[in-house]
Amino acid sequence: MRTIAVANQKGGVAKTVSAVNTGAALAGLGQRVLLVDLDPQANLSLNAGLTTSSGEPPAYALLSGKEPVGGLITATRWDGLDVIGAGIGLSAVEVQLARVEDGHLRLRERLRGLKGYDYVLIDTPPSLGFLTLNALSAATEVLIPVQCSFLAMQGLRQLLETIEAVRAHGNPKLTVCGLALTMHDRRTRHSREVVSTVRGHFGDLVFDSLIPRSVAFDYSTVAGVPLVYSDPDSAAARAYRNLAREVLKRA
Repeated sequence: MRTIAVANQKGGVAKTVSAVNTGAALAGLGQRVLLVDLDPQANLSLNAGLTTSSGEPPAYALLSGKEPVGGLITATRWDGLDVIGAGIGLSAVEVQLARVEDGHLRLRERLRGLKGYDYVLIDTPPSLGFLTLNALSAATEVLIPVQCSFLAMQGLRQLLETIEAVRAHGNPKLTVCGLALTMHDRRTRHSREVVSTVRGHFGDLVFDSLIPRSVAFDYSTVAGVPLVYSDPDSAAARAYRNLAREVLKRA
């Protein structure tokens, strides 16, 4: 089982969109996928068709150990795609984890022994707090969405340093699955320059697939349907299916 944390501490880089659509695309390719929403904003949960509330969401119970993992999983209406949902109540667990010894290892402990899935994709908050550290400590790999903007590239160094720190403190096998260039606009020179710069610096770590900027993502979130299902013929949906194939090849 491959456990992939989708992480970038900068907001607005299509992190959640990448998690849900890559997961949905993998499921469409015959993989059994579990999406874990660790972002209190719960956008992944909403995009996957779940209803959220202000109470304690399944992801809270997952980290606090209040219920067995199996009882926290919700099956979606799409074959091969399940979700552990989040909600605003998840915010409280970050403070609690900070007070617990090895609190950053809680998710890894809870997912240990989980069976029946080929992939676990973990969506993280736009920060490097305890929720993101839990995801990185539980993961075998990190998928990093990078918006095609020079400003969005500024936080990459800090994230990579955090990944190195996680390797040194309990998860030495953690690797970077790849960098996914998102919100690409082929009409602008700026986007093209960012693509060239990132590929020049990170080489083969950068996926070939370029995820285009599209308002269709907003509509799919409102509809509660991943874009690869709601608009499968769109350029963005095709890009995420190509990205999923690249992820498979990097096994």
